[in-house]
Amino acid sequence: MKKMNEQTNKKERGISKYLAAILMFVIFETVAVTLWLSLDNLFYLLNFSYIGTCISIGLALFAAGWKHARRFVQFAVGSYMLVYLGIISNENMQIEGFWYYLFTGVFEAATIHYAVAKIFGPLIFGRGWCGYACWTAMILDLLPYKQPQKPRKKGIGVIRYFMFTLSFGLIAALFLYHVGNRERIMFWLFLGGNALYYLIGVILAFAFKDNRAFCKYICPITVFLKPMSYFALFRIHCDESKCVGCGKCLKACPMNVECNKESRKRANATECILCFECKKACPVKAIK
Repeated sequence: MKKMNEQTNKKERGISKYLAAILMFVIFETVAVTLWLSLDNLFYLLNFSYIGTCISIGLALFAAGWKHARRFVQFAVGSYMLVYLGIISNENMQIEGFWYYLFTGVFEAATIHYAVAKIFGPLIFGRGWCGYACWTAMILDLLPYKQPQKPRKKGIGVIRYFMFTLSFGLIAALFLYHVGNRERIMFWLFLGGNALYYLIGVILAFAFKDNRAFCKYICPITVFLKPMSYFALFRIHCDESKCVGCGKCLKACPMNVECNKESRKRANATECILCFECKKACPVKAIK
């Protein structure tokens, strides 16, 4: 009887470690089916099912101990959005695309993407987009400085708000001045914007010895992500009673989050990208 109970407990523990993967799959399938039925467009079923499946597989692989699990998701989702949706399908998935569809009054493409991934989605998975789906970070994370070599720069982050305003102003000008051939302009803005982001991201990574410098100081999308991320359902937890103050988690965190604290008010709390580098670095398993 004792042996049977041990086997049952072991099985339950095995299932519970994949709970995040299962929940994420259910959430994305719910979104996929809802959008498909409400908008009568099969694309949304296929699109969100694909993204949800990739994320769920990645989380399951991470739970199973595969160290490249997050990289798998980054390239599976990021390259799909960059190459297929952006380049092949001519959808501007940058923030300019969101403003563009908002001005046209059309709730599809970039507007739906932003609503799910960057405006309301962060209430559930915080800045998970930045850790698992961003095609800019997908490349930047391959650079040498996976752990920041210098303290976070104060004050520079205000640039993201300037970029946010600039992107809005650019699209507003297209409509105010009745510029023609806007669809084509949006496609070229997507290509040019991405090239510029990659260039700036690489330069900043080497200048600050920090792969995620672009995310911290320049990326305008964080203006959407940060407020909702404070209330995220999925977030890193720290059992402070177990913490030995070694600081290994702080050194490992690519976003300089004060991950050795449990409070939502910890430093840079809304910057957490759920990469779990802190959890892997913790020698006493205080982080989960």
